[in-house]
Amino acid sequence: MEPPLERRLAQLAEAQHAVAGIGQLRELGLSARAIQKRAVTQRVHAAVLAYGPRAALSHRSATAHRGLSAERSGLIDVSVPAPSARSRPGIRAHATLSLSAADVTVDEGIPTTTVARTLLDLAEVASRREVERAIDRAEVLRVFDLADVEAALERANGRRGAGALRRALEATAAPAPTMSELEEAFLALCATHRLPRPEVNVWVALGGGHIRADFLWRAERLVVETDGYAFHSGLRAFERDHDRDTRLWLAGWKVRRFTWRQVTQQAQQTAATVRAALAGPH
Repeated sequence: MEPPLERRLAQLAEAQHAVAGIGQLRELGLSARAIQKRAVTQRVHAAVLAYGPRAALSHRSATAHRGLSAERSGLIDVSVPAPSARSRPGIRAHATLSLSAADVTVDEGIPTTTVARTLLDLAEVASRREVERAIDRAEVLRVFDLADVEAALERANGRRGAGALRRALEATAAPAPTMSELEEAFLALCATHRLPRPEVNVWVALGGGHIRADFLWRAERLVVETDGYAFHSGLRAFERDHDRDTRLWLAGWKVRRFTWRQVTQQAQQTAATVRAALAGPH
């Protein structure tokens, strides 16, 4: 059944011709942040709907929507499967004949390009470093699937972004490490940057069970997880890790995740993040 809040929102919208005041929304239990998020989501959804049922949120807008970037452009990027498309106020239209059904999913009710297609589109308009950061973020979120990216590249039909994405992939590629290699690399990072040595592969007792942490600082209540196989993980693995992190957070633990590349190639930044987490509050 529809959640009570959503039901009350629907009733309010129906009674007021889809218009509601901030005060009314606060009375229903929505925070200022939640109201802002819903407003952004509605604006984005309207922009996509304006270009028809086959259009999709794409490029930098899809990158931000999927959490692969914290930056949001002032314009909403929409891809349209047509020979041409005219941009509108607040909307940047991208006409493309290569957008297929395999390149689009529905996310939060909004037709959005898949992670693979989003990275391809981003590579066409962004710097390589920006694309590399998006790939890194997709690894951490465990939504990066190399097979999906290769398939999207095959469908790209020589698009300019294809070569740029391949170069970014080459720059971020790393051998799949074993658990012992990950442990040794992270412990070496701790020693090099004079971080307190953590406990390794220890069980954390939570209400209703235990969770094994890759690295743990018990006094500071910090858990670090290292992700070495994210190139081949999918939604199920991401949901499992998200559930683990949420359970730890609710029990008062801080959780940080790092990829193999972040540990081995961005050691100074990773060490700084760990040091801040050790010193900072929950």
